Amino acid sequence: MSLLKTAANAAAGLVLLGLATVGAAALSGVGHRWVDILAQFTAPALLAASGVTLACLILRLWPAAGAGVASVLVLAIAVWPQWAPSQGRAAPDRPVVRLYSANLWVENTDVAAMKRSIAAADADILVLIEVGDAASDRLDDLLAGYPHRAVMGAAEAPGGRALSVVASRYPILRRLPASRDGLSAVGAVVETPLGPINVFGVHLTRPWPYQYQWGQITQAMALDARRRAAPPHPVIAAGDFNSVSSARIGRQIKTDMGLLPAPGFPGTWPSALPAFAGIAIDQVYRSPDLALLSRRIGEPTGSDHYPVVTEFTRATP
Repeated sequence: MSLLKTAANAAAGLVLLGLATVGAAALSGVGHRWVDILAQFTAPALLAASGVTLACLILRLWPAAGAGVASVLVLAIAVWPQWAPSQGRAAPDRPVVRLYSANLWVENTDVAAMKRSIAAADADILVLIEVGDAASDRLDDLLAGYPHRAVMGAAEAPGGRALSVVASRYPILRRLPASRDGLSAVGAVVETPLGPINVFGVHLTRPWPYQYQWGQITQAMALDARRRAAPPHPVIAAGDFNSVSSARIGRQIKTDMGLLPAPGFPGTWPSALPAFAGIAIDQVYRSPDLALLSRRIGEPTGSDHYPVVTEFTRATP
């Protein structure tokens, strides 16, 4: 083996080892902030490892290619829980409820794109967060056809509004109370053909190191408390959780609240990349008495996040 090929094998092997570390962090189940931030990137790491491994095979860098196969395997195992969680078993002959959830981005002024995206989804219930000044000023126009609304305001951007909205074609029986608990979330009990559903529109803070390390943990605890204080109906919690479902916050929500995530492929952020290359930080969680029928990415809204369109029905006991 030539010196150049040896060096190429070594360099590629080091890159693949680094990528495999991301998968190992996700598989470890460790909740430490350093491990958790790595666990967010299993999907793009898998894509990168697959590309490097393919390049090694083409260049006949066999030692590095072997390391690449191992790296891809580790990452595929790590990402599988967020890509293919249980969707539940649908009860036969029950109505279907479609939900559209989106972080519209507080600085987004492309209201026309938002309208197109909402119209294309043709959802029964909308969950919108980071509804900024431009969209807030035209809220009635944006939400035409969704007369039933629960709106919560928050100052999340300098000099601008950031509303959170649950809007519905079905009647909203009541808005669920908010608390001074540090959580940005709007909640409503929606009367659907499946019966009343507690719908939460959630926006968790960003993970460490972008925010203090306990921020997401305490906000997930606050969401659990609000859910427990709500009427005993099926639950959908949708929005920007700033975490993939298999990392620390996703595990906390599943363990403490008993909620189950929708599949996380394709990803939702950043929208500057193709969805298959992104990470799924915009989640839709449901209680086990609901079955998930489908999950797809919606049409772009001008935001840095892709919207998510999901369909639900009642689950078999």
